[in-house]
Amino acid sequence: MNDLLEKISKNISEEEIIDLIKSLVKIPSHPGIKNQETKVAEYIHNVFQKEGIHSEVVPVVDGRSNIIAKLEGEGKGKTLLLTGHIDTVPPYGMSKPFEVQVKDDKLLGRGVVDMKGPLACMIMAMIGLKRAGIGLKGDVIFAGVIDEEEKSEGTIELIESGIKADAAIVGEPSELEICIAHRGLEWFEFVFQGRAVHGGKQEEGINAILKASNFIQKVENDLIPKINKRNHRVTKSSSMNYGLIKGGTQPSTVAGDCILKVDRRWVPGEKYKDIINEYEEVIKELEKEDKDFKCKLRVMDVSVMREGYVHEAMEIDSEHPIIDIVSETTKEIIGIEPKKTSFTAWTDGGLISGYGKIPTIVFAPGDLESAHSSDEYLAIEQIYPATLIYAMTAIKFCK
Repeated sequence: MNDLLEKISKNISEEEIIDLIKSLVKIPSHPGIKNQETKVAEYIHNVFQKEGIHSEVVPVVDGRSNIIAKLEGEGKGKTLLLTGHIDTVPPYGMSKPFEVQVKDDKLLGRGVVDMKGPLACMIMAMIGLKRAGIGLKGDVIFAGVIDEEEKSEGTIELIESGIKADAAIVGEPSELEICIAHRGLEWFEFVFQGRAVHGGKQEEGINAILKASNFIQKVENDLIPKINKRNHRVTKSSSMNYGLIKGGTQPSTVAGDCILKVDRRWVPGEKYKDIINEYEEVIKELEKEDKDFKCKLRVMDVSVMREGYVHEAMEIDSEHPIIDIVSETTKEIIGIEPKKTSFTAWTDGGLISGYGKIPTIVFAPGDLESAHSSDEYLAIEQIYPATLIYAMTAIKFCK
């Protein structure tokens, strides 16, 4: 294996990877950009084409396109999918968001860690394999997908196109730790309906804020203890957060409406329909106790996916070979055995594993904490090792 690693190392450099990251960041791909991610997809397509690697720009929705590339093997080995999203969040208050700066051994810019940097490492890993002339028995597929920051249309399209692989690596920043699970996620809103009247006649009104308060108390007493008891070996417990409450118009008017928005995260093994049923049961019980209680549960628009899909949890069999291969390879290249842990946010890995039925891990360079911030960064020291790890993992997994 050392000879193969040396071959790859001779064919790609840290400088070349950083140049690719800079080029990808230079192309904005956040909401509000026409066709949002397509120029990034086209750029990556051209990079692959120049290297003689088959690739295709695949239209998905509203002029936005995925980019799919493949290093074809002999057809007798396992297939590895390297994937991540090519969209970013907006630049917000960044002064030069699309011009990568180098400071304190870090790259700074919108998308360097979430996740154009990790994608560049995946791309250069495939290029390194191609340049070194290393033939594999199985295929290595790269999928740069749209829309992960919103409704994950890119990964859903990938799944519905019939993508097949024996394992997948999602390139969300994990500090080169192996994330073998993460929680599912949904944003719900509860709409409470009252009757607005002047504060001087409040006995004639129905206060929606009070009804929301009653709902919260019942959830706290009856549901939260159950949620907190649901533990997973890696992701720990399920959770629920009250994120926003808004109701009424002014102090002298009984609130005629109130909206409560919550974040619900569930561990692998919990069922989405059971989560819905639990909330509906709380509502039904309050309706029995109070004839004036009216509440509607709905998924927030920003959280709604294509019909038939939700932000599912991710989990991989702890004995799956991709875990040991990435662990072993990481230790060989950086001298440290990586932790097997959970990813604290949601990723498209939930879709790939849950709906695509592809065993999936999250593994990439970078610190998730800086993503979406005005100080987004990627540590340079992790870039080249990550690229080599992806390449050597492909060699070992695809034989």
